[in-house]
Amino acid sequence: MTRHCAGLSRRDFIQLGIGGSLGLGFADLLQLRAASPAAIRKAGKGVNCILVWLDGGPSHYESFDPKPEAPSEIRGEFKSLPTKVPGIHFSEVVPKLAGVADKVTIVRSIAHKDPNHGGGNHYMMTGSPTPTPVACGAFVTFHPSFGSAVSWSRGVREGLPSYVSMPSVTRSGGANFLGGQHAPFAIGGNPNDKGFQVRDVVLPSGISEGRSTKRQELRRSLDQMRRYTDLLAEDPAVTFDQYYRQGIDLVSSPKAQAAFDISQEDGKVRDRYGRNDLGQRMLLARRLVEVGVSFVTVYYGGWDHHTNIFKTLKGEFMTKFDQGLAALIEDLGERGLLENTMVIALGEFGRTPKVNKDGGRDHWPHAMSVLMAGAGIPGGQVVGATDVKGYHASDNVYKPEDFAASLYTKMGIDHAQVLHTNTGRPVPLVNGGRLIKELFV
Repeated sequence: MTRHCAGLSRRDFIQLGIGGSLGLGFADLLQLRAASPAAIRKAGKGVNCILVWLDGGPSHYESFDPKPEAPSEIRGEFKSLPTKVPGIHFSEVVPKLAGVADKVTIVRSIAHKDPNHGGGNHYMMTGSPTPTPVACGAFVTFHPSFGSAVSWSRGVREGLPSYVSMPSVTRSGGANFLGGQHAPFAIGGNPNDKGFQVRDVVLPSGISEGRSTKRQELRRSLDQMRRYTDLLAEDPAVTFDQYYRQGIDLVSSPKAQAAFDISQEDGKVRDRYGRNDLGQRMLLARRLVEVGVSFVTVYYGGWDHHTNIFKTLKGEFMTKFDQGLAALIEDLGERGLLENTMVIALGEFGRTPKVNKDGGRDHWPHAMSVLMAGAGIPGGQVVGATDVKGYHASDNVYKPEDFAASLYTKMGIDHAQVLHTNTGRPVPLVNGGRLIKELFV
């Protein structure tokens, strides 16, 4: 189980009693959205996004910003690797991503000042700093996450959720004042497991489509589907009366079934992504944006490498990431989907320049690398730079607000618009923020 330095695991967060507001089942989303008809609008054609969240803070040295000329206590154990693009080098532990460097942009100059997991996560998942200091283990969402804001802007697409997160929700991945209808639809489980199924999208056993069933029997069977919360009525049965037909429409929809059923994918394609949990989640993300899901977060934790960073990154941990993300970028390109799908990989911050006494690197928000591809983002370029030893973003420096403004603009959303809380307080979607111009060449 993945843990941060604060000692809290992803499971701990779910057990804090906030699961119902941050990661909802599809039935919950249907119910909440029906309470706000204004939020349901026809989604226009536009860019979808797959955000690969590297929870814990990945090292920029051991990924996309190696410093081969720095002293050994800074450069670490790994060599730099020439990529497909002359003059651009990645770390040797991401060879497959080096092979698709012509399709990606690496932004090496995003920086902020929050060294805590909670605050850094919030800043990079929302584009807004936390209003108060947040400790390492805190689970906070003071501002709507990117995915929730996209859901609010676009609404439902043909019955599919607008915002999906798997296998869980990041600590700042929720909707805050936008409401639970814009929380992510969380897909747990391991898509690499035989017989994997997505909850709330599969008819319970004993029910077949088209079978004549008495209403009471159907209710009893469908009510066994796991739902986190009923937020619109004190009596769940009354709410269920209103919405069970929508649930049947969902689970009997050929489009939904096809999108979520990863077993339909060709075996060679599955092998290409890697027969592991992360690789198959990236493949499932591709299937979801392919049918119109607006925003998908793939959560990959375990990047809080205070100890044994080189041993960890030499093994399966980095291999899964390298293979899965490279396959996703190539596959989207070959299918003609990369032009309308933005792929992003990032965490809350980078890691310290000096390797510590335990063979690890600590928190360092002053320099980080963000991978971006698709949606018209030019490939084969590096934006900005860190200093010669990687201490600080030193050239063409950007803030998280700039990253957020660019993300929203790429998705056709006005980042300068003002939202309103349920008490009427105005809140800017992004408070300031300039576009990262190199993404719009």
